Amino acid sequence: MTSPSIPFSIAPGDWLGLLGGGQLGRMFCQAAQSLGYRVVVLDPAETDNCPAAMVADRHIKAAYDDAEGLRELASIARAVTTEFENVPADSLRILAAQCRVSPAASAVAVVQDRITEKAFIAAHGIPVAPHAAIRQLADIDEADEGLFPGILKVARLGYDGKGQARIATRAEAREAFASFGDVPCVLEALMPLDYEISVVLARGFDGDIVVYPVARNVHRDGILAVTTVAGAATAAQHVTDQAGHAARAIARGLDYSGVLCVEFFVLRDGRLVVNEIAPRPHNSGHYTLDACVTSQFEQQVRVLAGLPLGSTHLLSPAVMLNLLGDIWFESGQSTAQQPRWSRALEVKSAKLHLYGKREARAGRKMGHLTCVGATIEAAQRDAATVADALGMPAPTDE
Repeated sequence: MTSPSIPFSIAPGDWLGLLGGGQLGRMFCQAAQSLGYRVVVLDPAETDNCPAAMVADRHIKAAYDDAEGLRELASIARAVTTEFENVPADSLRILAAQCRVSPAASAVAVVQDRITEKAFIAAHGIPVAPHAAIRQLADIDEADEGLFPGILKVARLGYDGKGQARIATRAEAREAFASFGDVPCVLEALMPLDYEISVVLARGFDGDIVVYPVARNVHRDGILAVTTVAGAATAAQHVTDQAGHAARAIARGLDYSGVLCVEFFVLRDGRLVVNEIAPRPHNSGHYTLDACVTSQFEQQVRVLAGLPLGSTHLLSPAVMLNLLGDIWFESGQSTAQQPRWSRALEVKSAKLHLYGKREARAGRKMGHLTCVGATIEAAQRDAATVADALGMPAPTDE
């Protein structure tokens, strides 16, 4: 379905709004301000503990479903977007009655629930892993034997490996279900995985779509660790083509407006299945800040403001390293200390992005660093040098 033509564009100097105060919101604010917009952020955290509010022009300290806070946000901003998928869909519906909202509540509601999300993807003829909805304990007993071994995932509010458990048997699935509090879950069969990729795209209110180069991703403990983007060398051509086609179909099916990421598993036999959808800029798209003509965050601003979408052309191969709080603690030390930034930045291609978070914790995303190069081999060598300087695991593809 094609959206109607967007009725107006919002000129620089006006206000844009943001629900959420994390690092994705921080980078949205910076992109919007570089285009001349002012940004108001609604988030319940204190300003000095809110990465987006630290750089925003205004901060409304309120819960995401606070009626007065939403009224204030809509009274200031001409248009509002989000920086995480778990913002209440009802809040987006309330805001949409007063200002432009991207993405729409209807699209966000689909991807907030893994059960609904998988049904939506499958209904559009796009492959997903064999799975079953687990709403009660009896559903585990009735699940197909082919789903074991598998992964049990909470249907809502899971991220970065949280709310997930690998299970080999029905007994283990029952234990995991109970440990999650008997909330609705999805049981997925373990697939013969070769590697993982993601596609980030932007879709305007007029239906125009631009797609970024496919990114190849490595996760550790459920958290993205390394993203590699090498243009045509990132993945086989048929994989790239199928992934781009599927991502576009998902965006159109949702009648989506904004930046969207679709994560895929590439199986050993070359087949492609969708893992999940993120209705926002994505960690695996951070490389676009340094390696593309237009970053994913600038695209988010362009969509929201009704401006033409920018080029997604890859200027150079890139390797992005996620910087977790672990590297603030050397050799098991209990007190955090600054990593060796000077050593890392001796690598001339290294581009460091820190998120302003005051407290480093194990597994917490504190920043990212991207190395670009004339070739992917050069970018990989530089990324390996940076990782060694910061005491991080080598950024391998496995």
